[in-house]
Amino acid sequence: MSLLSALLCRTACWNHRYCRHVPVPGTLLPQLSIQVPNFAQSPESWQPTIELAKLADIAGVDRIAVSDHILYGEQLDAYADPSTGGTLGGKQPTDADGHWLEPLTLLSLLAGITTNVRLGTGILLAALRPAALLAKQAATLDVLSGGRLDLGVGVGWQREEYESLGLAFERRGALLDRCLTVCQKLWAEQVVNFDDGHLRLNRVHQMPKPLQPNGVPVWVSGRAIPTTIRRVVQFGSGWIPWGDDIGDPRPGIERIRAALEEAGRDPLALQVQGTLPIVRNGAGVNVEATVAGAGPLVDAGVTDFRVYHRWTADPVVDRDLLAALVPVFRDAVGRGK
Repeated sequence: MSLLSALLCRTACWNHRYCRHVPVPGTLLPQLSIQVPNFAQSPESWQPTIELAKLADIAGVDRIAVSDHILYGEQLDAYADPSTGGTLGGKQPTDADGHWLEPLTLLSLLAGITTNVRLGTGILLAALRPAALLAKQAATLDVLSGGRLDLGVGVGWQREEYESLGLAFERRGALLDRCLTVCQKLWAEQVVNFDDGHLRLNRVHQMPKPLQPNGVPVWVSGRAIPTTIRRVVQFGSGWIPWGDDIGDPRPGIERIRAALEEAGRDPLALQVQGTLPIVRNGAGVNVEATVAGAGPLVDAGVTDFRVYHRWTADPVVDRDLLAALVPVFRDAVGRGK
């Protein structure tokens, strides 16, 4: 079957996991995810974040995600500069003294109080971590969570974070590539050798391996430019659009799928994060209207639908909204209840 025929078949078949022409893995069924806030300007307690993760797990949300900052400099306007990795018009949710929990530490706690929900980073500044250490942390979390970790990674936008760790901001792309290369070798190979002139591993061993058979899935964040596309093809199970691609990921999906096919990888195995905007009904949320926009994005190739909301303001409201949102979303994308 040609790629075009497969895409048409997948587009026409809402419940495509049952289509005999396109064997799509179960993980590519449309999934619902939320961002669990691991940042706040002046938090009184982090208990609401912990409770939200429990509520999401009970309600049947497919994935929760947390973000990452090691520290902040004072040039926060750099976040709005696309030339250094920011997004035009972007604004950080806290000032330089905002509180940010380290994501892998938080996910380790959340893994212990949840059962089914997948645990993701969106995004982790992976290049700021020594590769062997990150590989160990991620593999450990994957094993202890029962194979539920997804590692969303990107280069970030803030010079101060790199310089605080003795790293060159200008080399952030190369540093990320090296980090991912070493991680995936340590996850997959029993005896690892690596030498790029800066980092040398000579017959090293690292156990345990991740529980997931192909290692921890890596979701690469960035605009669908050649560098990002090459990184997705080389390392990625998924793509997290950035910048203008957030608003319309379709062209980027097409370019990445073409590159995957050219590289001999299955283009239909690409996972893609999209946004499901909240539609309000007065002070509440119109659940049906919120999920109504999912269908065309499923057809385009979006697999993970991130709902951004002011969670943790009221746990009862959060519980009721999640309980209503999950079945309506699943029904809208053909997953049933």
